[in-house]
Amino acid sequence: MKKALITGASGGIGLETARQLAQQNYQITLVARNKDRLEQALSSLSGSGHTLLVADLNNAEDLQKLTAHLRTEKYDVLINNAGNGTYGKFTDIPLEDQLATMQLNMQALVTLSYSFLQQSTKGDALVNIGSLLAHSSLPGGAVYAATKSFVANFSESLWYEFKPKGVYVMGFNPGAANSDFHAHAGRETSDFPDFVVSSVEDVAQQLVKALQKRQKPRVVQGWKNRFMLFGFKLLSRKAAVSIMGRISPGIAN
Repeated sequence: MKKALITGASGGIGLETARQLAQQNYQITLVARNKDRLEQALSSLSGSGHTLLVADLNNAEDLQKLTAHLRTEKYDVLINNAGNGTYGKFTDIPLEDQLATMQLNMQALVTLSYSFLQQSTKGDALVNIGSLLAHSSLPGGAVYAATKSFVANFSESLWYEFKPKGVYVMGFNPGAANSDFHAHAGRETSDFPDFVVSSVEDVAQQLVKALQKRQKPRVVQGWKNRFMLFGFKLLSRKAAVSIMGRISPGIAN
């Protein structure tokens, strides 16, 4: 039986991905900060043998414990899904909040990737969850968008490095999804135009499908998102950023 560890797995895309992998007979380890939510999430998985680990990845001690776990416990798949962000103009958001976003979205992700890949063998896979914003900018979410660009670039480089070893690395970039991420970031999913929002079920399904195919280092979820990025290529950078600013929930219109 294959084993997968998923961070940020108490809800949203992380939990739905766990459910779909569990249906394919993966043994899942869920990681998140909230024990009660993790226990509830664990009970929703089909199959048996699933476990949970309570960890705040912005806490140095918790992060160290999880990296030690990855060095001693063999997993076939690591999905770095934990991430956060805050909507608002750059200087309206406390600096410490934005530095915490950088810590979680980049430093913790790199740390866990390092521990996993040190032990990885042929057939293993690392999935780093980025964002459609890896390909764009987001006025009203500048730091968040920048961290996701980092994740996409980082994952592509690792894909090439580990391809000869038979280890697959994917940067998976979903668009806006109807998860609780946006509420935590200070807005609601309804603040986005309907045409850019996907269900977490659809996002997770496409993630699992891409994991099975193992073809590309960078995967953009959803035809709507791919179409929008294609359209941006026909525009000047100034025009593309201006469009993102007009639809951003972090900019007061």
